[in-house]
Amino acid sequence: MGGDSEDVFFSLEDDEPQVSGEKNVQAPSEQVLESVVVLDSEIVEQATGCYKVEWPLVGMDCPDCAGKAMTALRILPQVKAPAVSATRGDVKLELDLEKGSLSEVSSALRSLGHAPDTEHHHLKGIKAENVAKRNNTTLRDLKRLFCLQPGILDAEIEKDGRILLQMVSIADKELLKKRDSAIAHVCGSEPEYVTAISNRLRPDQMRLLGAAFAVPILFALFVLEFLGIEGWIPALIAIPGILVSSYQMFKQALASMISLQLGFQVLTSLAVIGACGLMMWEEALIVSILVAVTVHLEGDALMKAREAMQGGLDRLPRIARKVHRHKQPSFNPTSISLGSLSIMPQTNSLKPANVEHEPQQIPIDLLRKGDFIEVRSGELVPADGRVVEGTGALNKAPLTGESVPVDIDEGDFVQAGLVLSRGPVVLEVEAVGENTQLFELIETVHTYRDEPPRLQAAIERFTAIWVPFVIFGAFFVYWFLYPENWKIVLLLWVVSCPCALLLAAPVPHAAALANSAQMGAIARGGDVLERLAKVNHVFLDKTGTLTSGKPSIGKVVTAKGRRRDAAIGLAAGIEARSSHPYAEALREFADEQSINASKVTNIKDVNAGIQATQNKDEVLMLRPDALVQYNIEIPAELKKEVMLAESQGHGASVLTKGGKCVALFTFVHDDTRQGADELIPELHKMGIHVQILSGDQQGAVDRFASTVGLSKTDAFGNQSPEDKVDVVRSRSEIAVTMMVGDGFNDAAALAVADVGVAVGSGESVNVEAADVMIPGDDPRMLADLLKLARRTERNFRQNLSFSILVTFTLVYAVVNGFYDALWVGVLVHEASVILVILNGARLAEGTGTLTLVKETFLEMWKATRIALDTGLKQLSEMRS
Repeated sequence: MGGDSEDVFFSLEDDEPQVSGEKNVQAPSEQVLESVVVLDSEIVEQATGCYKVEWPLVGMDCPDCAGKAMTALRILPQVKAPAVSATRGDVKLELDLEKGSLSEVSSALRSLGHAPDTEHHHLKGIKAENVAKRNNTTLRDLKRLFCLQPGILDAEIEKDGRILLQMVSIADKELLKKRDSAIAHVCGSEPEYVTAISNRLRPDQMRLLGAAFAVPILFALFVLEFLGIEGWIPALIAIPGILVSSYQMFKQALASMISLQLGFQVLTSLAVIGACGLMMWEEALIVSILVAVTVHLEGDALMKAREAMQGGLDRLPRIARKVHRHKQPSFNPTSISLGSLSIMPQTNSLKPANVEHEPQQIPIDLLRKGDFIEVRSGELVPADGRVVEGTGALNKAPLTGESVPVDIDEGDFVQAGLVLSRGPVVLEVEAVGENTQLFELIETVHTYRDEPPRLQAAIERFTAIWVPFVIFGAFFVYWFLYPENWKIVLLLWVVSCPCALLLAAPVPHAAALANSAQMGAIARGGDVLERLAKVNHVFLDKTGTLTSGKPSIGKVVTAKGRRRDAAIGLAAGIEARSSHPYAEALREFADEQSINASKVTNIKDVNAGIQATQNKDEVLMLRPDALVQYNIEIPAELKKEVMLAESQGHGASVLTKGGKCVALFTFVHDDTRQGADELIPELHKMGIHVQILSGDQQGAVDRFASTVGLSKTDAFGNQSPEDKVDVVRSRSEIAVTMMVGDGFNDAAALAVADVGVAVGSGESVNVEAADVMIPGDDPRMLADLLKLARRTERNFRQNLSFSILVTFTLVYAVVNGFYDALWVGVLVHEASVILVILNGARLAEGTGTLTLVKETFLEMWKATRIALDTGLKQLSEMRS
């Protein structure tokens, strides 16, 4: 923190405040002080610039917490554009190192109960005493010196001389380089980071320890009350238990008030203090214990919900498991002769590589191209790489929509961000971080998941009015209804905080977005899911959506006097730059026939086809019905073939040169996607009207529509991009529409629909073209997505109704005197929050509510044991 500086964010840390200037680095002598100042100024001079950083937080479990953290961050001068997410449990911001350090930001958040949830790393082979001696400083000031370095969230000096660092790994590369350079400058050697476990108690662990300490005291108070002992004896026993169990609550409440935030911690703290003022020791202790336990349960429930949301191109992991290997020569002789000396190879030299050491967990930013990493079953792949050892199966559903994992073997390429369903495998790294193939796609998914639904803004506006209304209304109730009992004020304060209401929308929408990403559909946030749930009219582009978009050449019919090979070459030439499926079929057909494409110039798209020039003659490749626009008449022999193609449901294009027909090409559409015939009946069952919009000829569209369960009245052919826009726009005036297309030539229609869905192949699909991106090729996913959106809407309404009912019921019960125990209000309030989280998390794929409840309580029991072990270790160290 700021030390003597005037620009200080108030921190409630037990440790000394972090320094941000040279005058704060204290030393026992002027000579030492001068040395430290010189080093500090060198480091500060290097660490300048503005960088984007992000890291996960402990205890970030509700929008109220996120709001308090945002207020605290805005006070700090070095922070720009902060964004705290309760659904993801992390913070993103821009850091200006000229105005302060990153550790100051982390310390401010820690004071609110949100310590960094990142791994600790100790500097291998480096002792704190040696580093302190090198820098002419004390161990206490050494901690401060490390905290000054760029990219460091927190630092600890252990009793055994280890230096533990918490570092931000998701940041601009330049900042990470400066971090390593600065640490090397302080230590005198290049740092080697090794994952370690800290003995320092986190805020959530201190809360659990406080509750564990208070439970036996509570039983002692019950015994005293049973024996009829009153007065100062119960007070002496109760006050230490209340202080210990409420310490974290009081600490966060004070930080909240300094940040001008009135949250649940402030209200419950006031209730505990008020109960103590009324000499209600048992009730004060019960409230303290309940808050400690239920707040931890709430955090664990949301953490489990987040875990259930993983695996759908969510994000790259922060840690990689590096293995050390040596490569063997590419040749493998049985013996090598050097004169009279014969060398026989050892048995293990027959292997292509050998693992020399146990895998070592390192931050992802320390991974380099050429390193070897181990990926185990169920883990996210941290970097692009090629398999060099082992076999497994890769879950490509988020990228391709394939429900069955794809087998991988040695030599296969694996993309970062996908889940290894079966392993383990060892990869040789080819790309890391933003250089990976799917980085931008993963970042897009990661960003969209936290986009709030529109109703969330209305809920937040309501709570902004509701909380102060109840807080001040409590005095009105006390003054006019219960003037003899001011405990009514405390009761109303406890039940007024609408935490469950604030989580009613974010949790189910985040879970649903994760589910959709797992099955291979990427939606642009909760707002899109809201609109999807209301869709009642769907437009489907035929080519690329219901068909694979890969037709084949049926017939090539030439006009009289025209040569077949020349016609094919000219057609391949005019279609050389086109991405249309017909163009690709023509080029492939020409290659198969070993016919070279003719040279044409001035290629450009026109209505219903393409135009070019050859030897000053205009060359056209058009749909047959479009020839009339150019006053070109189709010969009888070609017209007959056009009618035959239409009757068979085939596509057709006519090649012309110099105003005369050269040849007719028919295209066979026998590439209906698997599941297309199931999609439309499924949509009809959901009460959704379905229509096909296609640029193909009407006869071909009619014939195709009949194969997938649609009548001719719902099949529209000969549709230009402008025609599609007109149809979609007119229908959108009376219905909630969804347009499904390839995201490129249908971009305009996607934009005017209420929901635009772009389909395509994995990395090439235009993410910005629509509200939803589907990289896979299974049309049934559209029905699954609409069902998921409707389930999400029902889940949200359940949460909304439940949270409002609980809040109003509690307030009503208090005002009418149905109960007067503070702990009842706390218990019901926190239970409602946990239930809302668990109900929303059900939307994550493969997660049951009972499983989540069981895992949440097991996690809390495990966390309590770890906290007790850590606390006992700290006591042991203090005694020694």
